[in-house]
Amino acid sequence: MDKGKVMIGMTQFACVSDREANVAKAEEQIRAMAKKGAKIICTQELFSGMYFAQIIDYTKYDWAEPADGPTNKRMQALARELDVVIVSCYYEYAMDGVYFNAAAVFDADGTLLGNYRKHHIPEGPQYLEKYYFTPGDSPYLVFRSKYAAFGVLICWDEWFPEPTRILALKGADFIFYPSAIGSEPDNPELDTSQTWVDGIRGHGIHNNFYVCACNRVGREDAADGSGHMEFYGRGFVSDPWGKLIAEGKRGQEDLIVAELDLDEIKRARDILQFHRDRRPDSYGEILKLRIGE
Repeated sequence: MDKGKVMIGMTQFACVSDREANVAKAEEQIRAMAKKGAKIICTQELFSGMYFAQIIDYTKYDWAEPADGPTNKRMQALARELDVVIVSCYYEYAMDGVYFNAAAVFDADGTLLGNYRKHHIPEGPQYLEKYYFTPGDSPYLVFRSKYAAFGVLICWDEWFPEPTRILALKGADFIFYPSAIGSEPDNPELDTSQTWVDGIRGHGIHNNFYVCACNRVGREDAADGSGHMEFYGRGFVSDPWGKLIAEGKRGQEDLIVAELDLDEIKRARDILQFHRDRRPDSYGEILKLRIGE
């Protein structure tokens, strides 16, 4: 069955201390991509604010919003106005003391298709996310929108092959990976940008579908002046063969727009039969945290 083509878009901008300005910037970029023909548009991770997890500050819990909070309501109205699907990444307030790193997906008529909560929560120098985010309790969701079926995995999720495989088997045609990734403060000489690109492209090759990763850009100083992060941008899209078909600028704001030929997924899978030849009956050991001899 022919699936046709769909144009997707992803934001890439520098976040500032004025949270309203960040939301306005996201709207500006979404409108610009919609004018270019994008029908499904993903925002970068936690786009409404600066990356606050560089330090521990309990007052940042006040930044969390419920799923029907003002940021998502604005994105919902924008989706309805522009007849586009929007992935709105936000800091979710679920209840007192329980907060998620989440993405709400609004169909082109404004309908909430679902809310994905980031499962894998990192902890490292200036990536202090375990303090702020409860591990996600949602399933790995396929959002069956007006234009295509897709999944969403948030930042640290993108480094693990299992969630991507699950979404592929559930029928996703592609996956968005909204991110906030950049410098490694404890290893300042290390540039992980190519590792990031190659790792995610590998997920697309192993499942013969499109992968679409977006990222913020620019320098963000820790609120207490103890350090800073440099987010490298470089959002990209790769096809079912792993070929890059769109790539954002490094270190600069950009719009990432790409046309996905969804029929190429079937062609790739008919040639490289990775899903046919899986042996889930032999994979039981992977359910353990450690596999001894």
